[in-house]
This record gives sequence, C-alpha cells and structure tokens, in this order.
Amino acid sequence: MTLNISNLELTGKNIVIVEDDLPSIRYYETLLKNSGADVVKFHTGKEFVDYLALGNKTIDLVFMDFLIPLINGIECIRILRKDRKNTPVIMITAYSSEQAKTEAYIAGCNEYILKPIYPEKVFFILEKYLKSNISVPHSY
Repeated sequence: MTLNISNLELTGKNIVIVEDDLPSIRYYETLLKNSGADVVKFHTGKEFVDYLALGNKTIDLVFMDFLIPLINGIECIRILRKDRKNTPVIMITAYSSEQAKTEAYIAGCNEYILKPIYPEKVFFILEKYLKSNISVPHSY
C-alpha cells in the first residue's frame, strides 16, 4: 500500500522536531517536505527551551525525543506545559521502560511511541492532532 504524501496538506501549521539523531530528523523532514507545514528542528533540549523563551511563535505539534542533549525530553515537556497547556506533544523514543513512559505522561506528553515509527503512524498522528484532510491507511 502506498501513501499519497500530496494529501498531507498542513499549510500554516508549525511543527517542531526536537531530536538529536540526524537520520531521524531527515526521516521526519522527508515525510513532511511537501506538506506545506513550517518545520523547526532542534538538536538539543536547550535550543528548544531557548526557542520557547522567545514566546512569539505558534507551535501546533511537537515531536520530542526522550534522550536529547543538555535538557532531556521530559524536562522540555514540563517547561513547554508551563505556558502551552494544549500543544500536542508526541514522545518518540527507543526507551520502552514503563518508568520512562509514565514520566513522559506525567510531564504532559499526549502520546508515547516507540521507534521505529512508520509513515502511516506519523500521518495518523498528524491527522489526529492537526485535524486536516489527510488520507491515512489505518493498517499499522
């Protein structure tokens, strides 16, 4: 089954990716490149927190890694939640421990997803949280 990425219409949406793994960043960029969304990438938690401190940019969705340099993903979510209670945060990580998952939910993430994350799941998440007209096969 093939995905029609041209159906991914996210013009005007701002998606933030907080991830230190370059192949993962390239993967998200490839999935989102024709969507029309503005994609902002941060390689460290500190870069993300500094961006939040500016406070002048809308964030429609955050893809957050758990283990990122300087400030970890859990702390980044806590900081985000102080001012942005309703921004969807999707924790995407290789850490499968129940403790890590519980911490992420307590901090305020909306979903905790284990890597690898397949394109169908990414599109499902975008549709679910950004409520756009995305054609998604729900067979993952």
